[in-house]
Amino acid sequence: MEREVRLTVTLIFFICFSLAALTSWSIWSARKEVLAEVTTNSLNLTQALDKYTESTIRLSTLLLEGIGERLETEGTEPANIQRVRNLINNQHGQLAQLSSVVAYDKDGDWLMSSKDLPISRANSSDRLYFIHHSKDVSKDIFIGPPIRSRLTNEWVITVSKRFNDKNGGFAGVIVVTLGVKNFLTLFGKIDVGHDGAIGLAYTDGQLLVRYPFREQDMGKNFYQSPIYAKYLNEKPFGTASYASSLDGVERLYAFRKNEIYPLVTTVALGKKEALSKWLADSIMSIVIVISLLGAVALIGYLLIKDIRKRIKTEVNLLNAREALIKSNYQLQFLASNDQLTGLANRRSFDSTFLTESKRAQRKGSTLSLLMVDADFFKAYNDTYGHVAGDECLKAVSIAVKSCVRRPSDLVARYGGEELAIILPNTDCAGAVIIAKLILSTINALDLPHAGSTYGKVTVSIGIASRDGSATFEKQKSLIEEADAALYEAKLSGRNNFSIHTC
Repeated sequence: MEREVRLTVTLIFFICFSLAALTSWSIWSARKEVLAEVTTNSLNLTQALDKYTESTIRLSTLLLEGIGERLETEGTEPANIQRVRNLINNQHGQLAQLSSVVAYDKDGDWLMSSKDLPISRANSSDRLYFIHHSKDVSKDIFIGPPIRSRLTNEWVITVSKRFNDKNGGFAGVIVVTLGVKNFLTLFGKIDVGHDGAIGLAYTDGQLLVRYPFREQDMGKNFYQSPIYAKYLNEKPFGTASYASSLDGVERLYAFRKNEIYPLVTTVALGKKEALSKWLADSIMSIVIVISLLGAVALIGYLLIKDIRKRIKTEVNLLNAREALIKSNYQLQFLASNDQLTGLANRRSFDSTFLTESKRAQRKGSTLSLLMVDADFFKAYNDTYGHVAGDECLKAVSIAVKSCVRRPSDLVARYGGEELAIILPNTDCAGAVIIAKLILSTINALDLPHAGSTYGKVTVSIGIASRDGSATFEKQKSLIEEADAALYEAKLSGRNNFSIHTC
């Protein structure tokens, strides 16, 4: 591409890229700010709800401890039970979430209730909280899973405590029931959008309350949810983003673990909904930027078109020149390389050998030459055909070339199945190393050859070396010496190498 066009395209590209990059950065920064704001607000909300839940449980605990202390010290006679009930009624207004307070004896039968209790439904020995306290001697409170109240048939959360008789034995259970509806009323006053949700659960994933309320979710356990399976193990509060297992909606979750009770409060906002305003603003920005980019591109196109008209002839000449250079390069490559093996041809070998011989004489360095010949190659052609022979020679050539790695070394097809390797600045010991590597590499190919005494394709190698003190004429005799060494290798049984006196 001509210089003027390149400069014009570069300028237009820079303008478009800068505008697009700036817009993308602005949009992405705005998105991060929106998500950061949502995260901060959600974390603050979880903290407020967590404190609300904690205070509710704490007040329930105080109420349970007061009742338990009276029952343990004053007994469960009817007069005392009535005094306890009056106490409960006086304190009922201090805990808005309170649904009822019930006391059961050691058999699970009703002792007292803040509400009228049908006799037919008075026993609760089958409830989880009763079973827990009857087996656990601790007087710690127990927060039970959501259940339907037998008093009101409403969903409630139970906070219970054991009380003992004068001998320290199990005397019964006191239960405070907190209405789920009361929690939902508070949660419903918080705007979490159409796809938002607020939840209260155990740290093991057992759901207690969820807004919006869905009865089929009550009692479910979400221990495999990322919040409970991963994030709570790393920190007591934080944020996460994933699709809900309940309805598949992707939400931004903020969670907080209570410092006292095994409870987790979560606030989730629909990610798509939270980003809706940002998305609308981004689309507007993108439309404006695309319009600007289109205008810039149109102006650039007209400018480039005008430049191309003025230098069309120059471009044609440059193209013709490049085509000519490419053709010359291809001709030069064809003239110096063997078409079958891809190695340097005899002409390239002669030229390189002459150059390296003079260099060795001038610098006083050592020059080595290896002549490599495929054993019983005529028999191979007679047995497998000339096409297979060509493929065999290609494979041998590739293997030999892989053994020579220095840029100054040259592997050439000397003639027929014979290869030559020029090793500048290499003494006889170095040439022997290369010869051994070639023999092991060819043998590793394991090419079948029924006409060979070895049963596979092998090569013989002749080695000759001269140092730089030799005259140029003696350097040229390297070819004869390497060829003679190759002949000796053939006579000594093939599949080996022979060294001319170095």
